[in-house]
Amino acid sequence: MSAIKLTSLFIMSAFYLFAGISHFRKPKFFLKITPKWVPFPKQINLIIGLIEISLSVLLLFNYTRHYAALGVIVLLITVFPANVYHFQLCLKSKKNIFLSFLRLPLQLVLIYWAFQYV
Repeated sequence: MSAIKLTSLFIMSAFYLFAGISHFRKPKFFLKITPKWVPFPKQINLIIGLIEISLSVLLLFNYTRHYAALGVIVLLITVFPANVYHFQLCLKSKKNIFLSFLRLPLQLVLIYWAFQYV
C-alpha cells in the first residue's frame, strides 16, 4: 500500500474513532438530529457509536479492512436520513443551514473514500 493510501486509511480510521467517541461524549447532539421515527434513540445512538469505534479499529487490519470498509459504507447509508433530518431542522431554525447542507454531499465523498478499501 502506498504511503498516501496508508495515511488516508489512518485518517479515515481516526475520523470514525472520533465520531464514535462523540456519540458517548455528546449524545444530546446526536439525539437532536435523530429522526422521530427511530425507535429507542438513546440506545441506537450508543450502538452507532460502538459500530463507528469498531469499524475504525477493523479498518487498520488487512484481514478485516474489506469488511470494515463495507461496514462504513452501510453505516453512511443508514445514517443518511439523520443528516437529511438535521438539514430540515436547520432550515426551520435558520441556523447552520450551509454546514448541514454540506453534510449531504459529503456522505457521497465518505462512501467513495471507504470504497477505496473494499
